[in-house]
Amino acid sequence: MAEFRPLFGSYVLATVGDFLARLALTVLVYERTGSPLLGALTFAISYLPWVVGGPLLAALADRLPRKRVMVVSDLARAALVALMAVPGTPLPALLLLLLLVSLGSPPYEAARSALTADVLTDDRYAVATSLTGVVQQLAQVIGFLLGGVLVTAVSPSLGLLVTAATFAAAGLWLGVGLQHRPAPDRDGEDAATLWADVLTGLRLVLTTPRLLAIVGLLWVGVLVTNAHEGIGPALSDQLVGGQALVGVLLAAHPAGAVVGGVLVGRFCPPSLRERLVTPLVLVSVGALAVAGLAPRVLDGDTAAVAVVALLAVAGFGNAWTIPLNVAFVQAVPAAVRGRAFGVAIAGMSAVQGLGALIAGAAASGTAPTDVVLLVGLVGLPLVAVPLVGLLRTRPPAVGVVAGPSGA
Repeated sequence: MAEFRPLFGSYVLATVGDFLARLALTVLVYERTGSPLLGALTFAISYLPWVVGGPLLAALADRLPRKRVMVVSDLARAALVALMAVPGTPLPALLLLLLLVSLGSPPYEAARSALTADVLTDDRYAVATSLTGVVQQLAQVIGFLLGGVLVTAVSPSLGLLVTAATFAAAGLWLGVGLQHRPAPDRDGEDAATLWADVLTGLRLVLTTPRLLAIVGLLWVGVLVTNAHEGIGPALSDQLVGGQALVGVLLAAHPAGAVVGGVLVGRFCPPSLRERLVTPLVLVSVGALAVAGLAPRVLDGDTAAVAVVALLAVAGFGNAWTIPLNVAFVQAVPAAVRGRAFGVAIAGMSAVQGLGALIAGAAASGTAPTDVVLLVGLVGLPLVAVPLVGLLRTRPPAVGVVAGPSGA
């Protein structure tokens, strides 16, 4: 458990910095251009590396010592974000630097997820997963709120310097706190190319019914429930006539997820967690539709408060990701976890970026809250398909996580 502290703490620091940087640049672009689509495009760029090279980069977590992968990723991102903080940097250069920063996420996330499963066994992994999910959402709240304050009250450059400091601190903590471990035993796969590694992970996920159902629900659910993040500045503009509410609007969803994660991960036994997936998914999507409807029946500050509250309810429903994460680890052999996580996270990042772009394009000609309403209404039938697949592949009895030796 001693190694979980640096894994956990460094992840929190990196997550705060990640979301702070995204918000700072999204608001900056929106204020310069006045375009919801370009603002959403900026937010979506941070997910692009996962789409075009995520599985390939994530495969490094199964080829190199995972501690080294994480430390190098954090320190490289710290240096790049520090360059972004230079005043007067042209917008195209900022976007290019953001893209380069995002290249560090695939190998880092794959190595962290795989190493956590190596360090923790039995139901400790499930508890750690719920704790990490809760604090990740809390770190997202802090990142968005802190970013909103720094961007609107001080300057984007200061926000970016804070981001660089969080990445540097995270990398140093990992370097000091983690034991050295050699690269994972690849069972005779050493001669395989990176592309072969990617295909192995992709084949495993797409040809295993249980894994396909899990990632299908994850991808569709994330597409729907996170689309509004791409139009945060436009939503704030509509509700309060400026950017004063942008940090709160974007923080509401992860704040609700913190509460849901604590209740589901801490107080629900393993046998109950998966049975809660269906109602929680319906809550997370249905609350978005109601949030989009609220400004049609309420006025002024009341409408703004209702939207924030309902986004928090939608975030509460997102606790369905906790049992999915545990089920995914149970179904994946330890030697290919880095690649399997890479495929899953690549798809998740792709749909997050896609959802932000769709919402941004729609908000260019439609009221942003109406876009949220449409996302919720369309999302309900979309999530039904993978939900059915998940129920059909549910094992007869849900046990605890067996850890790497029994996964």
